[in-house]
Amino acid sequence: MSPRHALSAGMHGLRALAILGLILLLGACERPEIHRDRFIAFGTLVELNIYTSDRDLAARAAESVRADLEYMHRAWHAWEPGPMGRTNELLATGLPFSANPSVLPLILDAQRLYAASDGLFNPAMGALFALWGFQTDEPQGPPPAPEQIQAILEQAPSMADIEIDGIRMRSYNPAVRLDLGAYAKGYGIHQAMEHLRGMGVENAILNAGGDLRAIGRPGNRPWRIGVRAPDGQGVLASIETRGDEAIFTSGDYERYYLHEGERYHHILDPRSGQPARGTHSVTVIHDNAAEADVASTALFIAGPGDWPRIAAQLGVDKVMLIDHAGIAHLTPAMEKRVKFEGTPPEIRVTPLP
Repeated sequence: MSPRHALSAGMHGLRALAILGLILLLGACERPEIHRDRFIAFGTLVELNIYTSDRDLAARAAESVRADLEYMHRAWHAWEPGPMGRTNELLATGLPFSANPSVLPLILDAQRLYAASDGLFNPAMGALFALWGFQTDEPQGPPPAPEQIQAILEQAPSMADIEIDGIRMRSYNPAVRLDLGAYAKGYGIHQAMEHLRGMGVENAILNAGGDLRAIGRPGNRPWRIGVRAPDGQGVLASIETRGDEAIFTSGDYERYYLHEGERYHHILDPRSGQPARGTHSVTVIHDNAAEADVASTALFIAGPGDWPRIAAQLGVDKVMLIDHAGIAHLTPAMEKRVKFEGTPPEIRVTPLP
């Protein structure tokens, strides 16, 4: 072969190698896409969306979140055997005991949020939730007799009845029975998302029955979520997330039963022992999913008249409360974030004190 032909063959070979290398590079650098996973945890449908080009990372992350939430649900379940159930048994004795490490951080934080909410968030009243039939997967009536409710109110179980010294815990009120249903899901979502971030996930949304935490964004657009209408049917409004945020909604359409034509929902006012009245739903945006979970419940109970004061005490500035007349009460910060679908309701913008 002549030097000229040899040089030509060499050039062809280099081009072939370059093309092959480009093909391999393009194959290795897949375009980012949303990887979806669905499963049941905390008694509701959980959907995890991860935006990444790394399929293996998405699969490992989804499996990790599923395992995290399933473990937390078992550990914190109020009416099935587990660490929380055992904690309730020990609290009822009035004697000091070593707190289970899987529930101690939640109880400590719940005490802080109980005080900040003026007791409207009071997970020590698990006996009241059970009395109403809401410590079952399928609540049914009839509602309890007034004297049964009054008996619990007179015992006045509260988070202030629990004394914690290091890892030692005791209750001075035998009526204390913990049910962290208005907090545990938010805490679990927050912790699961922190785990995802530790694994290298930068863009994801974890949605458990409409309550969610989002990080990053799917490409050039934000995560966009819908807020259910007060009757539980259709979408009232949409919200686009910004960076790392949690969005939680408490509504009277979520868990309830009908008895003699009246609906009894699961958001109980610890002051009256009855389902809270005056509110259809509360939506909160916050940087902490556990606190957003608590705030949506506490503000629902506070109602149209007192929610701004409680929101200020909880450090929540993005709130939308839909009252029984269908009026949307919004903080100024929330007004800037909500986009109503269709005909908007009557809107009242209320600054926090």
